[in-house]
Amino acid sequence: MKKYSVIIGAIIGISAMSIHAKTYVLTDTQNNIEVGSWKTEGQNYTIEQQVLHGGKQEGSKVITITSPNGLTIALSPTRGMGLLHAEGNGVHLGWKSPVTELVNPAYINLDSRNGLGWLDGFNEMVVRCGYEWTGHPTTIDGQIYSLHGKAQNTPASYVVVEIDEKPPFAIHVKGLIKESTFKKTDLRTMTQLTYIPGETSFKLHDVLTNHADYGHDYQIIYHSNFSQPILEEGAKFLAPVSEVSPFNDYAKKGLKDWTTYLGSTKDFDEMVFNLKPLSDQNGNTIAALVNKDNNKGVAIEFNTKQLPVLTLWKNTDTLKQGYVTGIEPGTSYAYPVNIERAQKRVKQIEAGQSVSFDLTYSLLSDRSQVQKVENTIKQIQGSTTVKQVETPIAKE
Repeated sequence: MKKYSVIIGAIIGISAMSIHAKTYVLTDTQNNIEVGSWKTEGQNYTIEQQVLHGGKQEGSKVITITSPNGLTIALSPTRGMGLLHAEGNGVHLGWKSPVTELVNPAYINLDSRNGLGWLDGFNEMVVRCGYEWTGHPTTIDGQIYSLHGKAQNTPASYVVVEIDEKPPFAIHVKGLIKESTFKKTDLRTMTQLTYIPGETSFKLHDVLTNHADYGHDYQIIYHSNFSQPILEEGAKFLAPVSEVSPFNDYAKKGLKDWTTYLGSTKDFDEMVFNLKPLSDQNGNTIAALVNKDNNKGVAIEFNTKQLPVLTLWKNTDTLKQGYVTGIEPGTSYAYPVNIERAQKRVKQIEAGQSVSFDLTYSLLSDRSQVQKVENTIKQIQGSTTVKQVETPIAKE
């Protein structure tokens, strides 16, 4: 009897911990709630939602969390709860895209340019590529599978801000993304960003649930994009991996120097590399981008049981064209869905089933923080030699 009392007590304790003193519902389509512009403040933070106007950003919303001695984080409920940028200690996380407006999905045709319409709004720091499908566009049995799926161009149906009642007063921004199509799919993802004021890291916890009565495929790539001041000539990509291969023939010539970066280079086409990440005994791993002097960087922690593959996207084109690199944990590489399915990387989610994805993003603003990440990566890498495969694992 005592054993069950302990279990029940633990469950009650967990439930009590999840109670939040302050809850703000900003969007709720089921109850016809749309707050619009909104703001709240605490001792060490400000949270604000702004509605944008003009051009193709008309009606787009931005939620900004500001912590004076920590981070400023901006995300958009209009664009699939995508993270626009983060900043702290003089270090900017994100990039400058030729797409300067926060484009409302109402102005985007995903099927345009033979399935590349997604690029008309691409300018975020973290893009959720999925969940019904992801990867390069293709047409199967007359259906266009556009670039990187629909989630990022799906406005959230439910948005809530919750603030813990006890120290450290964590802030949680949740948004529900629905991918529901008659006779096709009913996938719903509850996204959550958690940030503790004053800290220089934040967490993503996303739960994908299949609300249909039938099983369905799913894919996800967390397209995480960074540029200056971290990305520069001599910057380095760090991660424990067992294997690296070029995505296509063009990337072959960059295989020798795949971990280092060029400065802004005109006529540089994108190079993509497929990586097999190593992890510790619990599946935890980390990837990072650090500058040439090893005193600035960004790190992404994730779990290979949830996100088993890693893509590195190097797009060191001109600054005006888009000088950027992407560190992309995922369930799939960026090949079209038919290739990923044939190579058995497309996952299946059964009716009523849920799967979770957890990532932690950390800003690194001094040598000691960079060194700590490097040590962790070396520890996970151990004595494993990185195998370089010169032939792409697939051809589009």
